Amino acid sequence: MSKFLTISEISKNLNLVNSLTNKPSNHIIRYWEKEFKQIKPKKINNRRYYSPEQAQIIKIIKFLLRDKGMTISGVKDLLKYKINNLDVYNEYSLKADQYKDILKIKSRSLQEKVKKLKNYGKKNSSKSTIGS
Repeated sequence: MSKFLTISEISKNLNLVNSLTNKPSNHIIRYWEKEFKQIKPKKINNRRYYSPEQAQIIKIIKFLLRDKGMTISGVKDLLKYKINNLDVYNEYSLKADQYKDILKIKSRSLQEKVKKLKNYGKKNSSKSTIGS
């Protein structure tokens, strides 16, 4: 059986967190529930639980709305017509697009780290040659 996630876990996983209080912005996901019929959590004792499939849909919705700048009606159309076929092997799929963005962010981070390491090495090597 796959693990169900709470609304707070999904908010944290998607970095939907208030920057001032560092608390999950659950209201965003609750709003998306009203807008997108594909999101239907199980409610147990007035707590929301999402299946891994629904968590993936929420992740796609967040990606399209926040990262790609699409409108809610545009995302609804994509989900409605199932254009969001998440074929990883298709370079034009949404999943591939999402992976490209993630790789760009990670590569920028790695480039910055390499640059810092190079600068750190230059500082240390210049100090050692001055003393000799």
